[in-house]
Amino acid sequence: MRIPDERTHPCVRSHHFRGVALNTRRDFIKSAVAFSVTSALPNVALSNGFNGTICLFSKHLPAMDWARMAQAVKKLGFGGIDLTVRPGGHVLPERAVEDLPKAVATIRAGGLSVPMITTGLTSAGDPMANPILSAAGKLSIPFFKPGYYKYSFADVRGELQKAMSDFRRLTELSKQSGVQCGFHNHEGYIGAQFWDVAQTIDQLDPKWVGYYFDIRHAVAEGGGAGWKIALNLVASRIKMIAVKDSYWDKTSRGWRQVNCPLGEGMVDWKAYFKTLRQANFHGPISLHLEYDIPGATKAAQEENTLAAAQRDLVFLKARLQEAYQ
Repeated sequence: MRIPDERTHPCVRSHHFRGVALNTRRDFIKSAVAFSVTSALPNVALSNGFNGTICLFSKHLPAMDWARMAQAVKKLGFGGIDLTVRPGGHVLPERAVEDLPKAVATIRAGGLSVPMITTGLTSAGDPMANPILSAAGKLSIPFFKPGYYKYSFADVRGELQKAMSDFRRLTELSKQSGVQCGFHNHEGYIGAQFWDVAQTIDQLDPKWVGYYFDIRHAVAEGGGAGWKIALNLVASRIKMIAVKDSYWDKTSRGWRQVNCPLGEGMVDWKAYFKTLRQANFHGPISLHLEYDIPGATKAAQEENTLAAAQRDLVFLKARLQEAYQ
């Protein structure tokens, strides 16, 4: 993703680390490194009723091997890793039988759990589906995220019917493997606001099939009230959640969504977590860092990514503390 112009872009002009305004990309880099190296924050424990695991999405540390990733993520104060098991991920689908047990053993040895995996699976007919889900079940990984179903906008009714037929069969396979499925709402895809998939999911066993609620995408798709409707619709069946933030920005090419650190976008975190608390949610939370994180080198960007993850983790734990205490 292109780094926006620091002179005009509010997300660059208003980056904050622990309340310090960052005026340029250079400031971001300096502050990120300082935050990572010198802040040495103690792990912010949740002294309240939330019993879920806060994970870092492994997508954001692509160059790290399993051991180094576990060490770094543990040091930041996370409790687990949302592990990518998909093309280009930390475990390649075709290597799942051999490598998933090794990856999970390494992460667990580093003091973290793997409560969920993120896959690209959309059909039980995928030759990788059974090996991945069977391996996850044997490792007692509770949850998995499937891939995405897309509208081609030629025949949306037919496209939805085909997608839900494939999804239903995939969940049957995951149930046989002992792994629960959480359907992810993603902006622009089938199920973006859950209305189109809820009728199908309502018919499936809630023990094994539910939702992977993404508040960023729910707000982007639904605006002020739409995300509340979506959350109310599925709250009792949420298996896990993704946390990220964004806002609308008007550019010369029109309006677009801009990803940003937690608390700098449109998400009403206080209202969101209050509703999750009322729904008695205690599933995994996967923290995503989808916004631009600069770095002159890959090593610098990796260090800045860890600093950004720690900053967002502090924010996230504070919001959980407010809601669940």
